[in-house]
Amino acid sequence: MLEAEGISVSFGGVHAIQDLSFKVEKGEIFSIMGPNGAGKTTVFNLISRFYDVDEGRIAFEGEDITKVSPHAIARKGIARTFQNVELFEHETVLKNLLIAQHIHKKTSVLTEFLFTPKVRKQEIAFRRKAEDVIDLLHLQNYRETTVDSLPFGIRKIVEIGRALCMDPKLLLLDEPSSGLNPEESEDLSFWIEDINEDLGITIVMVEHDMNLIGQVSNRVLAMADGKELTTGNPEEVRVHPDVVDAYLGT
Repeated sequence: MLEAEGISVSFGGVHAIQDLSFKVEKGEIFSIMGPNGAGKTTVFNLISRFYDVDEGRIAFEGEDITKVSPHAIARKGIARTFQNVELFEHETVLKNLLIAQHIHKKTSVLTEFLFTPKVRKQEIAFRRKAEDVIDLLHLQNYRETTVDSLPFGIRKIVEIGRALCMDPKLLLLDEPSSGLNPEESEDLSFWIEDINEDLGITIVMVEHDMNLIGQVSNRVLAMADGKELTTGNPEEVRVHPDVVDAYLGT
């Protein structure tokens, strides 16, 4: 579903990503791990087209997206979350989930002004999708709460909901467990599995929590200094000498 071939990018002489290649299969939960500064989020920014690659190629479902405009990525079926939550803070949880569906609008300003039957049908479909996500992520108690009054952990869950409302084929989760307490992290592992298995969404996850990675991941890419250390199943990666060295030193 997703393939990166020899991607590299530098910022002011700093090599953030160096000749990195990996593949993500359809239906997989693929995790990227590494110490701070390894380049994990930069990989997401390259896939999302926030950054341009200096070298290499990125393909999604066989299509080269290396030069695709950032605003077109979501319509191709790629949604993402962020380390620092990116929501409309002064809107309610429900409105944030409804706003996320604007990429699926098939109506015009005129028809919306007249509130035609087509517009009403579309609004009902958008509301149904938002309510399904609210039920999935147990956000019922926060439906009408503005985002700026929510604790950080709940905001992280709302952002996952916002991404799901875009009906993605590929979901990029950037450190989804950060800011969550142990109980919320446990719930998150179940939600990730449900999103993958029940909704059929392929997931790429950047994460530090090795317990979460081990629970949900099919394969793991370990990085350090913008380079691949190793790729394999969670247990293989956890005990790999280069990974132990990168995290703990020798």
